[in-house]
Amino acid sequence: MDYDLKKQKEGKAQGSWAALRDMSTHIIGERRVLVVAFVAILINSALNLAGPLVVGRAIDSYIANKDYHGVIMSSLILLAIYVAALIAGYAQTRLMGGLGQRTLFELRNALFNKLQELPVSFFNANKAGDLISRLNNDTDKLNQFFSQSLMQFVGSLFIMAGAAVFLLTIHPRLGLAALAPALVLLVFTRALSPWVKAKNAASLRSTGGLSAEIQESLDNFKVVIAFNRRDYFRARFKEANDANYAAAVGTGVANNIFTPVYGLCANVAQLVVVAYGLFLVMDGQFTIGLLISFISYTTRFYDPLRQLASLWANFQTAMAGWDRVSDILSLKTTLAQVPAVEKQEGSSVLEFKGVHFHYGSGKEVLHNIDLALEAGKTYALVGPTGGGKTTTASLMARLYDPTEGTILLQGKDIRSYDARERAQKIGFILQEPFLFSGTVKENILYGNERYKDLSDADLQTVIDGAHLDGLIKRFDKGLQTEVAAGGDSISLGQKQLIAFVRAALREPDLLILDEATANIDTVTEQLLEDILKHLPAKTTRVIIAHRLNTIENADEIFFVNDGEVTRAGSMQDALELLLEGKRSS
Repeated sequence: MDYDLKKQKEGKAQGSWAALRDMSTHIIGERRVLVVAFVAILINSALNLAGPLVVGRAIDSYIANKDYHGVIMSSLILLAIYVAALIAGYAQTRLMGGLGQRTLFELRNALFNKLQELPVSFFNANKAGDLISRLNNDTDKLNQFFSQSLMQFVGSLFIMAGAAVFLLTIHPRLGLAALAPALVLLVFTRALSPWVKAKNAASLRSTGGLSAEIQESLDNFKVVIAFNRRDYFRARFKEANDANYAAAVGTGVANNIFTPVYGLCANVAQLVVVAYGLFLVMDGQFTIGLLISFISYTTRFYDPLRQLASLWANFQTAMAGWDRVSDILSLKTTLAQVPAVEKQEGSSVLEFKGVHFHYGSGKEVLHNIDLALEAGKTYALVGPTGGGKTTTASLMARLYDPTEGTILLQGKDIRSYDARERAQKIGFILQEPFLFSGTVKENILYGNERYKDLSDADLQTVIDGAHLDGLIKRFDKGLQTEVAAGGDSISLGQKQLIAFVRAALREPDLLILDEATANIDTVTEQLLEDILKHLPAKTTRVIIAHRLNTIENADEIFFVNDGEVTRAGSMQDALELLLEGKRSS
């Protein structure tokens, strides 16, 4: 599966109504609220439509006859109608505001949960800043649509439909003349809506690109300062900002193009009604009160139509945001759990059988790999940079699945284990581990169900028993040492120590160390090696390292290069292969 969201073709985007139908599945639990809000807006619309009739009747029956009591009663009736309309309007606003916030909450949860399901290859193909924009900005566009625009949109349609019925009932020919400009607007709107939606989609994409550029610049700020390349990132930001500005201007033009046209047609309709209506009055076919009511209904028809001009633009923005959100929600993970099959007998803790692998549509990184790791042994992976060591380790931890072949974990297809069980059995210490804000204790117990409820004293006892106390002593306040977000408050070496303790406490069946000692001093490295020796006898260790002293005590060394994984034999053989690989590369 291609996880690059940038390659999603615009032609794949749904039509507006199909997108609205799919989006409605996320408010299926809000039916009662929608029904009540629908009734409230129906009442509000009906009350607003009743007003012109009362006014017209008052003019013809009371004002013309100087019946002041009738005028006062009509005024009180109008006041009651408009107060009731206010209450109904307030009720639907409150209901839809709450629905919009709940929908936003549910959508963001669904989107975030989907992101957690997706494999590492998805995040390799997409920038974090763009994903943040989809999760934050695009979902907020949908919230604005549900909480503000939807019921205004529906209410406007009700009032327009009611006003049209009254216009055609009062005087069909004058009604048709009043409604004729609306046909022009219908054709105009249908013709330009795809263009407006495309402009909004481009604006949302450029906002995501700008967010991604800012996020990348901030993440690499230390490198920018170290190499004095502020000019480079200024140029990159300017390019992204200029693109966002141009897209925003284009979107502003598109979103506002309806308003003046709708206003012109409304004015033309009013002019037609006044001219034709006065002719009918002079001809004795119409009364002044009826003409005023007719003009009011014309206004009732075209004012919501003017409002629809901006609401329609908001609708297109929401649909463009939904396209970007649904791009992610529609994705399926390539790392799904498969049904377990009968366990194969053998002593291997992990086994590759005819494994091939390539990233996306790129060239094959591993070709037909067969290897078996026995329980309790230490294996080293050596080879030149880019030879495939980390890829091999990532396949062992099921960060990726092979494109061909099978990987067995303790005799069972590794894909048959659920994520929690697999994480318990396999520990993976990366060269640059990620830490969360909190304390050292919270970080080392992250995801560890076994010890998560232990007190500091009990946890310290466990740490001492696992010979990990020497690592904890490297922190000023021990387990309660504060760690800033991303671990920026401590050194890279200390981050590695926390990652090491976190993995070792799980007592995994397979522990993978990807350059895990690259950022620590020699004394600490010796301490880690001693701890590795005290891991449970069942634990198999896979070590990736460039420093040969790190792997000299390995039971077996594999040389990884050019898509092949071969047994290197002795340390001297591994060194010769490594030197030969560097010369050939």
